[in-house]
Amino acid sequence: MNQAANLDSGRPRNRLRPFVWGAAACLLLLPALAMWRGAPGVDWSAGDFLAMGALLAAACGLYELGAWASGNIVYRAGFGLAVLTGFLTVWVNLAVGMLGDAGNPANGMFVGVLLVAAAGARFAGLKSRGMARAMVATALAQLVVAVMAVAMEFEARDAALTACFALPWLAAAWLFRKATKPAGT
Repeated sequence: MNQAANLDSGRPRNRLRPFVWGAAACLLLLPALAMWRGAPGVDWSAGDFLAMGALLAAACGLYELGAWASGNIVYRAGFGLAVLTGFLTVWVNLAVGMLGDAGNPANGMFVGVLLVAAAGARFAGLKSRGMARAMVATALAQLVVAVMAVAMEFEARDAALTACFALPWLAAAWLFRKATKPAGT
């Protein structure tokens, strides 16, 4: 049996696992190092570290799900991009908020965007073609939030940032679509 294959599934091993989890650990250590060095404006509480740790663990766990679902590198890239986009959506909203400040209730609309992604992935059974459709639906949900931000009279930069987040959802859709085609086409 090929050494690159898992014994239980025949899928290629997830060679990026140590880098993904290592990057998450480094990202969590950065504010601790900044506080230790006395960097101005960095004052995380234990709750901040726990919340970020849980968020990073969830993102890494979701990446593992994508790596388990397919050995196709293009599929894994699409899944990784979708997870990264979801992670950044949550992180930005918790840290500063995309619409107004972090405490603005309008930021709750992004929960709906993430639910579209999760429900779409579940409905697709994590299959490439369905995942492509789910990511397009997620991008559309993201754009609906941007239009609602304009209607709610948020600053143009807030609506623009929200709309820009549709791009990585669409890129993930493109990768999933590409993963459905045989190699060389």
